[in-house]
Amino acid sequence: MDLWILWLIVVIFLSIAEVSTLNLVSIWFIISGIISLITSFFIENFFIQFSIFVILGILLLITTRKILEKTLKPKSEKTNLDRVIGMTAIVTNPISKNHIGEVKVDGKHWSAISDEKLEKDDEAVVEKIDGVKLMVRKKEV
Repeated sequence: MDLWILWLIVVIFLSIAEVSTLNLVSIWFIISGIISLITSFFIENFFIQFSIFVILGILLLITTRKILEKTLKPKSEKTNLDRVIGMTAIVTNPISKNHIGEVKVDGKHWSAISDEKLEKDDEAVVEKIDGVKLMVRKKEV
């Protein structure tokens, strides 16, 4: 059997594995397999071809994985929940350190907690979301 057929089988197998996982697992070895396939037309020694396959695959993996992940990773968009962080809220029910109150932010009422006492109609800034409650702090004037 000609070695180029072996490399073609390896490339096809790795391509199928890559398409089925979509996790950038074998893309670098597909490229190094193609290079080894091309090399098989010029160099008949299998060990040289295999060395090219392994070394090139590892080098490509090390040098380009982070770049490709940044490029192909979808941008995270704020959901409706996340977008209230940083917004100004109006206190509708008083909040104290040991008492859950309520705030209105973006036209919706939320349960809220705070490390400081907030009275009705005080303005507060949403710092984070803790379960179904907003963590707020008094807005500085």
